Amino acid sequence: MKLRDLGFDQWFEACMSELLQEDSGIARISAVDRGSYLIRNESGEVPAELAGKLSFQIENASDLPCVGDWVTAQYYNQDTAAIIHRIFPRKTFLRRKTAGENVDFQMIAANIDTAFIVQSCHFDFNPRRMDRYLVMAADGHVEPIVILTKTDLIPQDELEQKLAMIRSTAARARVLALSNISGIGFDEFQQTLSPGRTYCLLGSSGVGKTTLINRLMGQDTFDTKAVSGTGEGTHTTSRRQLIVLDQGAMLIDTPGMRELGLVGAGDGINTGFEDLVGLSANCRYVNCSHEHETGCAVRAAVAGGELSEERYSSYIKLRKESAYYEMSYLNKRKKDKAFGRFLKSYKKQMKD
Repeated sequence: MKLRDLGFDQWFEACMSELLQEDSGIARISAVDRGSYLIRNESGEVPAELAGKLSFQIENASDLPCVGDWVTAQYYNQDTAAIIHRIFPRKTFLRRKTAGENVDFQMIAANIDTAFIVQSCHFDFNPRRMDRYLVMAADGHVEPIVILTKTDLIPQDELEQKLAMIRSTAARARVLALSNISGIGFDEFQQTLSPGRTYCLLGSSGVGKTTLINRLMGQDTFDTKAVSGTGEGTHTTSRRQLIVLDQGAMLIDTPGMRELGLVGAGDGINTGFEDLVGLSANCRYVNCSHEHETGCAVRAAVAGGELSEERYSSYIKLRKESAYYEMSYLNKRKKDKAFGRFLKSYKKQMKD
């Protein structure tokens, strides 16, 4: 196996001369678990830790290595362990707001070619949550593909209705329907996977992500739990990890996410809601907020039935949420920098 087989293309090669140091090699982060890392190169996978200098330089949690990152590493102990020295720039990424009240970015994965947004067509089906995943993918310049699972649990006419709803919402995304039980649609899904490219599975707990991976690998490599009382699967995946499939494609599994907050994802929202952006070109005012102004083409489309009230509400909510968290994040960064300057000044005075 070569680095190119793991996704190290010309884009990363262009960064190599500035980052690669003597006695270090290039590897990819294949797993992150509570501050410990696994990295993978041409020879295999070994545990790794951050160099002290790199830890000191990192200011935010989002700057820490995440699954999919490329790094330079120095191997030791007969190449059975390594120290990470530098992180390559990210070509693409998937991120969200950290869970809870803290306003910061949390990296989900980096250098992803395609994000599979997985929804069950049974209890989990939620177009508004899908909007958030689509915006997340657009924000990080990742191609989205929507996977509708558990198609065997609903009648064909209901399945067609759900597929039509998804296609009207996710106009830019390819949509696939499959059943892990019957195998219908699985061959089409397999055909989307190409050697040397990286894919990420996104979705709530119990939608069938781990079962899908086991089917791809041809064996029950990863644990799944019995369905719950509602008929849905229960969550098993506890960490993000990169899996190299036999046919050469790479797949990143992720734990289910209960919160999908967005920070500063304005461009991603516009990309995920291109239909609304297209309508806004006909608004009377260039800076129309699409909420109260007269001559708003977007609200006129809602009133005329051209645009659904749900999709309009989702757009307004996500845009406000993203802007609010972005302002909170910028204020937090200013306070952190001011505190950092105070500490440096205090330490200097103590030395004098």
